[in-house]
Parts: sequence; C-alpha cells; structure tokens
Amino acid sequence: MNQAKRAIHELLEVAGVRLNADEPWSLHVKDERLWQRVMSQKQLGLGEAYMDGWWECAAIDEMLTRLLAVDLKTVLKPNPALVLSLLRSTLVNRQRFGQAARNAKFHYNIGNDLYQRMLGREMVYSCAYWQNARTLDEAQTNKLDLICRKLKLEPGMKVLDIGSGWGGFLRHAVRNYGVHGVGISPADQQNLLARELSAGLGIDFQQKDYREITGRFDRVVSVGMMEHVGPKNLKAFFIKCSDLLTSDGVMLHHTIGSTFSKNVTDPFFDKYIFPGGVLPSLGQISRAVEKELIIEDVHNFGPNYDPTLMAWKSNISARWEEIPHYDRRFRRMWEYYLLASAAGFRARRLQLFQVVLRKESRLGEYRSVR
Repeated sequence: MNQAKRAIHELLEVAGVRLNADEPWSLHVKDERLWQRVMSQKQLGLGEAYMDGWWECAAIDEMLTRLLAVDLKTVLKPNPALVLSLLRSTLVNRQRFGQAARNAKFHYNIGNDLYQRMLGREMVYSCAYWQNARTLDEAQTNKLDLICRKLKLEPGMKVLDIGSGWGGFLRHAVRNYGVHGVGISPADQQNLLARELSAGLGIDFQQKDYREITGRFDRVVSVGMMEHVGPKNLKAFFIKCSDLLTSDGVMLHHTIGSTFSKNVTDPFFDKYIFPGGVLPSLGQISRAVEKELIIEDVHNFGPNYDPTLMAWKSNISARWEEIPHYDRRFRRMWEYYLLASAAGFRARRLQLFQVVLRKESRLGEYRSVR
C-alpha cells in the first residue's frame, strides 16, 4: 500500500467509511490513481476524480458528512498549488467591478432549462425555511414570507433586491405586500426569465452590478448574494447598501456563512461552481458594518439547507433526460456540488444566516420574527 493510499485509508477508517462495502456511504474505487490525486489536490482532486468516474458511492452526502467530522488537516497536508491559491485569494480582489459580473454569469447563465427543472415553482435558488412545511414549494414560500415580515413591509414601499435572481422574492413581496420592486442582477439570462415570469407585476429588473445602483429605498434585501461579494468588498458593499437606504429603512441579507473568517473558498467550488465566491463569517460581517449599521437580528437556520439541497438533487435527477445537452461529466459535477453542499450543512460546517440591519439613529426597538 503506497503512502497516499495508507494515509487516506486511515482517514476513511476514522470516519467510518469502508472501501467496497455494502453501506450506502461506502467508497468504491475504480481507479487506483485516486489516492495520489486526493493527497495532492484535496477537495478539488476528490471532486474531479468523481467527475472522471474514478470512484462511486451510493450516498455521497452521507460519505462526505462522515468525512467532515474528521480533521482533514491532520492527514491531507496542503501542497504548493493550494498554498498559491490561498495566497492569490489573499492578495487579489476577485470580485472587483467587471470580474464580479463574469463570475456571476459563469454560474447563473449555465442554462435556465437546468434551473427550471431543479428549483421549485418560483425558482428560488436559496435555502428554504422548512418550519411547518411538507414540500419544497411550501418551504420556499415560508422563507420568502419570513423575509417580508422581518423587513416589516407595508404597501407602497420601494424595495431593492440586490441579486434578484429569477425574481421570486419580489413577486412574493409585490403580490402579498403591495410594494414597488426593483431587482438587479449582472446575469442577463436570469433577468430575461425574471421579466417573463413577473409580467404584469410592474417589477423593474435591471442588469447591473450593485455598485452601479442609485436612488433611495425603504427596504434593501439580498438573498444568496453576499457569498459573491468577497471579503475585500464587504465594507464597501454595506456602505453602498446604507447609502441606498432611507434613514428609517431596514435591510436584510440572507447568506450562506462560514464558522470562521477566511479569504479563500473550497478549490472545487471555486473552479466549477462559484468562482471568486467566499462565504462570510459573522465576524467579517460585524467588522464590515461597524460605525455604519446596527445589527438588529441574526437568525441561523443552516440545517434547513440540507433538505433544500436534497430536494433540488431529487428534482434534477428525475429530469436529466429532458436536457441531454448536459453531458455525463457535467451531471456528475453538478451532483457532487449538490451532495457535497448538503453534507457541509448536515455536518454543521456551513451555516445560513439572515442578518437584519438598520442605520445608526434613534430608531425605536426592532422586534424580529421567526
């Protein structure tokens, strides 16, 4: 047994993952080159090896959940390429103006045909809120209404949705709370479909970067967008949001979060899923809003992302044959992305934060809801 295989085999044993066994989370190796690839490239090597068919597992989410319970750093030492990636993320602003739009289009312009088959009725691509919900659509409606109630929406308010996606939040807010909605996204294909789905509601969807927005709004919201801002831009992002908000306004940001502050992301996700994206920690958010905004409420319902991701996985797995132009390697990449993400939330390595903020002023008490 070579050194790489021995080290990773020890890790698998500690995690309770057996090789070529009957458990759904058992790892079935198809190519012995896997061991050196994982040892040298860590998460990127594991993900790419799955894309290439070097290993199989009936329940990837269960296998990765078990592995996440083990301290990988004690076994898989970083190689020079990973150190260089970390240094690059520390020195370079990968979400600067212009690059941010290219990063967004990389993921969100993959194809509306894929997202229409994966997401629910309103095409909401963010964590659902499963309290008292039986289906994905019910859970997503719960989430949209939770945001509206936390924002204290009232008829006639002007609401800005930064990173509005396919418009699900604004459609809910306009239909149920009588607000005037403005949504921005740098992804042109998202905006095209958002306008189509929102016809007749008077929502203004614009293809813009958040740094280009002008005007004042009673409420500002972002849902699944702060992950793309980048740690170097967080303070400027919040200053911009504050400038756009009326003096008595409320803003809410719904974001996947890290348990610790960092400037780099998982290399597999950086290469294939969200280039330039970094999950913010509460510490990074808090430092970015100091002397500018008051944090009124923080709500962590990260475990709700696990069933959301598994529902998306079930949806798309049942309908791949309807979109055959996505080849086998892409499908395996997408499957790994969804299941690895579910494992991260199930193991509580990833969080989901909703953070409510207001400007520093003599406003009355803010009372949150759940």
